[in-house]
Amino acid sequence: MSICYKTIISISSKKSFNSIKPNKLLSKRVDSSGNRVLGQICSDDVGSNWLPRRNCVKVHFSNGWSSGIDSDSTEVIRKRNVVEHICLLKAKKELSEEEEKDMLDYLYTLQYQMGGIVAISVGCLSGRNPDGYTHALYMRFQRKEDLAKFYKNSFYLGVLEDHVMPYCHELVSVDYESEVEDDILPIFRKGEEFNYGVEFILVISVVEGSLVGCMEDALAALEKLIVEFPSLIVQATQGANLNLNSRKYTHAAVLRFRTSEAFEMFVGSQNYRDMWISKFEPITEKSLAVHFSIEPVGTEIM
Repeated sequence: MSICYKTIISISSKKSFNSIKPNKLLSKRVDSSGNRVLGQICSDDVGSNWLPRRNCVKVHFSNGWSSGIDSDSTEVIRKRNVVEHICLLKAKKELSEEEEKDMLDYLYTLQYQMGGIVAISVGCLSGRNPDGYTHALYMRFQRKEDLAKFYKNSFYLGVLEDHVMPYCHELVSVDYESEVEDDILPIFRKGEEFNYGVEFILVISVVEGSLVGCMEDALAALEKLIVEFPSLIVQATQGANLNLNSRKYTHAAVLRFRTSEAFEMFVGSQNYRDMWISKFEPITEKSLAVHFSIEPVGTEIM
């Protein structure tokens, strides 16, 4: 297990930005061209249940640089590496509701039948997409070794053979390593915040011959935008595809939005569009963005 550290500098202030509660969305602003822009909310009163009690500013320190702030006001957030697994499915047109339920229930209850899976979500994709995918499965593993065992597990292979492939004619997988806060709820995606919302999956294929570091720079820009708006997003991860047997896409990201309104506000904002046009479009050969609502499934163990 590898752990990295980020330092948070806590600054007390009488007047500061208001920390927005998770169930409260950011205000919608419209620029002169009529485009929606993600806005912050200012207030003299500071109230929060997603930040520490004091206002916080994340600072990355360089060697030899002094913050000028008393070390007593700092605290460390530990990060833990996790491995994310995405599987996109194309169901047959004649798939019935009963067959769909059977497929999704068996996929969801994989977590109860085999070790290594620490989080899972599965659902029917909302709307149409250019590639025709209809369903998505997301899983989280603690280690790469757990993912490797998963692919070879006889129970998983049986579920694919008996309850997935009879209803689907294509699937594609993307696996990547990322990091999350080293705490039980963020790692296992447990708690009230993860019981509902929208799962957003973005998969990308980089143009061959792109300059080294361009995609990393683009992903860093996406991460920066995500961090600025925690009132919309519960958790987000991203990384380069590790799956040597499925190279259709080179990178992926998974974002859990708090509500459908939060999802629409973020992806429809001018901030997001500007970032995509400036950072991703020049180096992207193909991309696919899909999402599904989080609903309780697989309540019975198969």
